[in-house]
Amino acid sequence: MRLDSSTRSTIDIPALLAALPARIADIPALAAARDPQHVALIEDARRLTNAQLLEAVDAAAALLRNWGVRGGDRVMIVAENSIVQIVLLFATAKLDAWALVSNARLSAAELDAIRAHAQPRVVAYAVESSADAQQHAQRLQAITAPAITPDIGAWSYTIDTIAKAEPVEAANHRQCAALIYTTGTTGAPKGVMLSHRNLLFIAAVSSRLRKIGPDDIAYAVLPISHVYGFASVCLGSLHAGATLRLAPRFAPEAVRRALAEERVSIFQGVPAMHAKLLEHLQTHGHTWSAPHLRFAYSGGSPLDAALKAHVESVYGLPLHNGYGMTESSPTVSHTMLDAPRSDCSVGEVIPGVEVRFVGLDGVDAAPGEIGELWVRGPNVMLGYYRSPEQTRAAVTEDGWLKTGDLARQDTDGALHIVGRSKELIIRSGFNVYPAEVEHVLNAHPQVVQSAVIGRAVEGNEEVVAFVELIAGAKVSPAELIAWCGERLAPYKRPAEVKVLAALPAASTGKILKHRLRDFV
Repeated sequence: MRLDSSTRSTIDIPALLAALPARIADIPALAAARDPQHVALIEDARRLTNAQLLEAVDAAAALLRNWGVRGGDRVMIVAENSIVQIVLLFATAKLDAWALVSNARLSAAELDAIRAHAQPRVVAYAVESSADAQQHAQRLQAITAPAITPDIGAWSYTIDTIAKAEPVEAANHRQCAALIYTTGTTGAPKGVMLSHRNLLFIAAVSSRLRKIGPDDIAYAVLPISHVYGFASVCLGSLHAGATLRLAPRFAPEAVRRALAEERVSIFQGVPAMHAKLLEHLQTHGHTWSAPHLRFAYSGGSPLDAALKAHVESVYGLPLHNGYGMTESSPTVSHTMLDAPRSDCSVGEVIPGVEVRFVGLDGVDAAPGEIGELWVRGPNVMLGYYRSPEQTRAAVTEDGWLKTGDLARQDTDGALHIVGRSKELIIRSGFNVYPAEVEHVLNAHPQVVQSAVIGRAVEGNEEVVAFVELIAGAKVSPAELIAWCGERLAPYKRPAEVKVLAALPAASTGKILKHRLRDFV
């Protein structure tokens, strides 16, 4: 079954694509021309207007150029969400170099592996805004960068004078803008090459569908080193003329205060962020206050019905949902602003993108049936850096990206993600989708979040669940198994429930299931 969403949309996709800027670095230039004094970025006491952002980008680009950065070079930016990070990624793009955005919270071994694979000419460290970046910079004896005007915060750098540049392409759909290494939720990270058009398409479509404008303030806590924080939150907001309120990492009290006191109108997070914010409100007895909030969104991990209902009852707004992945820049679908859903569907496929559902036999599944989700459109990556074999395995010759996710589609176009094809558990010949078990566990009032994996046993598989509980929880693993037993078929019930103080997670909040294997 295939569906081209553009036939249902009022957005003229060919016109939108034709009107996109040539490079993501054009975003600050266009914003400065449109409204130079509008505040673009807020980082605690530091603020930059559109005009100041453009000035800073030009100054940083001049530094990079003086250090030998050319088109096709990689510039690795080790940071947490900050003004210096955004300035550097635009400055990199201005030179037709590739912005390799990396989270400073990664370990030394992880960053070293990425650096060795990508071979960047310059590595920049946001040392003032991130203690972790400061530690990495000290370890590698980075040099303090000259101060620029306006002040963007201190940073340091190293240079590799023998790094080789990649070819530069004039067309925005062929030139790489960003190199994003996947979080490794399934193992070894891969470098995903995203073009300027990939990112600008998502920025334009997502901001239009969310009706973002200059009056909006978006709380940017999703890491900009992650594709959703980069493309949709950062680029999408700035493309639409909104203000970004930058937060380096998720802290429930900081979110609560920003929503209550800083006129934040857009809050996007992973389900765990919403769950932990609600837990914080309950634990500390805070009254909910978000007088300007108009759009709340959950993505990055499956959203369960219990959390959605709880969030909506507290926020007083629909909790929108969506689906994407790094390789699709990231957005494939999300619920529509004027048509929120009562279920946990990830919404409609965004305009300009096609999807299909492919069975194990390689044949398209019947309408409404489950199949592997394939995606095609202006959001599909250029490929994996220095890995043509992996690229060929992921993207067909005619442009279909194989997501590895199992999904189905309702007759009204709503997309439902059933689970990862590699995570499917086969118990006594029956298919068990981990998300289904996780939804039941997450509905328990003492469970913050859960993760389910399969465990091989005597030629079969059994279900093993890991849970993170609220503070002061009294529920036992046996009681949680009984809870599932009342709500699931026998073959879906966990054979074991393990309680962890915190589930292993990436900086985005996405649960790293492969690390749970260590506890089995």
